[in-house]
Amino acid sequence: MAEKKEAVQDLELPVAERTDAETRRWTTTRVELWAFYVYYIGNNGLSGFNFGPSQFQNLLFLAGYDPSQPPFTAPCGTGTDCVLPYLGRVRDVNSIVLLTNGISFALQAVVLLIIGAWADYGTWRPNITIFFTILAVAVSFAWLGVEDPSRWEAGVALYILGLITYQCALTFWTAAFPGLARDLPIVQESAAQVDSGKKSVEKHADLESMERNRISNVSFAVSSAGEIIILAIMVGILKGLKSDASTENNTKAFSALIAFSGGCWLLCALPWFFLERRRPGLSLPPGASMLTIGLKQTYIALRECMRLKQTFLYLIFYFLMGDVLNTTVTVIGTLQNSVVSYSTLQLTLLLIVGIVTQGLGIYLFWLVQKRFQIPTKTMLCFNVFWILILTVWGLIGIHTDKFGFKHVWEIWLYQAYYGLMVCPWYAYSQTMISEVSPLPQMFLFFALFSVVGKTSAFIGPLVSSAIITASGNNDNYPFVFLFTLGALSTAFLYFVDVQKSRKECEEFIVAEAKREAFVDTVP
Repeated sequence: MAEKKEAVQDLELPVAERTDAETRRWTTTRVELWAFYVYYIGNNGLSGFNFGPSQFQNLLFLAGYDPSQPPFTAPCGTGTDCVLPYLGRVRDVNSIVLLTNGISFALQAVVLLIIGAWADYGTWRPNITIFFTILAVAVSFAWLGVEDPSRWEAGVALYILGLITYQCALTFWTAAFPGLARDLPIVQESAAQVDSGKKSVEKHADLESMERNRISNVSFAVSSAGEIIILAIMVGILKGLKSDASTENNTKAFSALIAFSGGCWLLCALPWFFLERRRPGLSLPPGASMLTIGLKQTYIALRECMRLKQTFLYLIFYFLMGDVLNTTVTVIGTLQNSVVSYSTLQLTLLLIVGIVTQGLGIYLFWLVQKRFQIPTKTMLCFNVFWILILTVWGLIGIHTDKFGFKHVWEIWLYQAYYGLMVCPWYAYSQTMISEVSPLPQMFLFFALFSVVGKTSAFIGPLVSSAIITASGNNDNYPFVFLFTLGALSTAFLYFVDVQKSRKECEEFIVAEAKREAFVDTVP
């Protein structure tokens, strides 16, 4: 028991206060870092976030009917609208996708509220990552049994499970990021220089910030490169299956691609399963259990966050803008599927364009940041501007058919634009969390932001689904809500002061040490 207590306390010790053996034990090696990168090649979202939703919408379209005719007498495609009875009323297919998406994210929020905190205690987190990864792969292969439109109800379950397992696996994998950055040899050496008085705290903070940005951006670049190879193989699979020969072939091809991406995920995940170093987490506080620690942790983190003004401002921004981007991508995705008539080959080629530009965009953002030493917040502000432009383009399509993601050329342009200008959000928004959170409680605040991000993610789809239904099935109307919410959230980001945040976090750590709110105790 004493050994466990020492290991837990070691998590909070400056590098200079660790023994040489302890420092070497938790130093991030190149092999471990690359296993972290390679895992992300597999957890690329192709099964749960791309082809899964597309197959789901495809099944809905094939099972649906034209509402201008008696129910189920005229298939979709004969008119402009496509509907199905769903959850008590007849709804537009795009509205059904958004509503189901919202339900999925609501369930994710509940799951993460209960088990999200487990990433911070003991050595649970790697096991949870493994569990959700294997479950996600199983869901991917289950799609092979859902290839007929009459089974679209089963598609609802797989769609929801696919999104939940994908997001949960991604969340617990991401939770390893702060520890990997903190234990890089260059960061450990810098921390030791601070403790010996040879380096200022500010310079060390700047170095660690850049290293966090480097890991975050490189992981996205590596993932993009690997995903391109997977997509190129998928094009060959589609040619072999003759996906363009018939609607039936196309529908079967969707399920085949989902299963193939699941297999690739498992293959890429195995190195991380075995090579990740199980860094010790915190011990459970008195009176808490694994079933209650999630709610307690969220409450404590939110309470402490209220005392950190800059952290709280960023939390509000993250809550709102995360919802805006998630919903915007989902809405555009439903429009994209309709525009390309659910063609698996077209969607795969579009994804190749998106992933190529994503890797290029993230890498260019990082090169510019590194070359000119641009702060994380500045890069994030630049990125957010282009997210808002995306919603403006969708707004144009409310009253015209000339623009607004209604033509094939717009979809190709969107994929390139999304990769170059929007995708860096996923790197910089995560890095910014570490910029405004106190180091000893980094996992605590990462968990809070993760829960908040997933909680907000179900609001936009549910509101957008209601807007589409209320507007007479105008699929572009949600962009009014998304642009307004995005502009509001940007104001909160503008007022975040990273330098003030560092000072607030330092004062917070001292105050918490005296109050002993986060003292590690092992019974």
